Amino acid sequence: MPTVAPLDLDGHCVAAVFLGDVPHFALADGAVHRLDNGHKTVQANDGLLAAFHDAANDRLITGGEDGKVFAVKVGGDLSELANAGKKWITSVAAGPQGAIIAYATGKTAFVRFADGKTREFAHPRSVEGLAFSPKGMRFGVARYNGATLHFPAAEGKPVELEWAGAHTGITFSPDGAFLVTTMQENALHGWKLADGKHMRMTGYPGKVKSLSWSAKGKWLASSGAPAAIVWPFSGKDGPMGKAPLELGTRGNTMVTSVACHPSQDVVAIGYEDGMVIAARFADAKEVLLRRQGKGAITAMMWDKEERRIAFGSAAGDCGVIDITA
Repeated sequence: MPTVAPLDLDGHCVAAVFLGDVPHFALADGAVHRLDNGHKTVQANDGLLAAFHDAANDRLITGGEDGKVFAVKVGGDLSELANAGKKWITSVAAGPQGAIIAYATGKTAFVRFADGKTREFAHPRSVEGLAFSPKGMRFGVARYNGATLHFPAAEGKPVELEWAGAHTGITFSPDGAFLVTTMQENALHGWKLADGKHMRMTGYPGKVKSLSWSAKGKWLASSGAPAAIVWPFSGKDGPMGKAPLELGTRGNTMVTSVACHPSQDVVAIGYEDGMVIAARFADAKEVLLRRQGKGAITAMMWDKEERRIAFGSAAGDCGVIDITA
């Protein structure tokens, strides 16, 4: 039976990540807690709005109401990467190599290169989400009525991908073939980047707030229903004409967070009542990882050894699940 090492904090958990092999929990007040031979804390933003795990550099990028972008590394090492003055930083992302990051405030997206130089990309409406492509050559912006793809390091016209409605989050498939956005309505939208073909993923009873690609990028798991909705992306047209898997169905209890296993076709599923299970794609077999707790699960991540999951909830109910125990 998996064991849970709890960490009861106060406030909404925005991100739960492993830096090195140390679990870190970033809360909405800007404090980043870690379990590192005891409970330790470092204060990043004064009011945290966005966080992104920069896997290439083993650090957590944060942005917040104080207009600052920080990097948190193992051992509580904190550095300020950018300052936008009195403007709120609403989204952050990191590239797959080098130390390139992106952050957004209002209608402007900024890219900060490893040497500290920044480039500004203005948009007609507010920037809602950011993501780098798998090779880092492009970065995508979720916006009202679609998405925009920029080339951060080169001159070149951005690619505009249009679809009516408010797009709130964005992700590239691991092979770079597809772009998917979360929407203000209960849907995902996707584009096949080679030809701009649209992919409409609908039928959710709630908003999709969590997405996770499977290890080889053949599946995209999502929250927003009383099961994890997992779309097949193995064909050349992605999920078009195919039904998604529905894993971990639990009556009317909504899935609020998903995190795919680092190497296997398995997904950790967090629910609005704090429960966490793991489910296998092949046969939908489920294993209970954590019973109900305080608050909806808002963040989860597997460690590199594939035996622990860090999790956090909207009520600050955080912890680490050891699945090998």
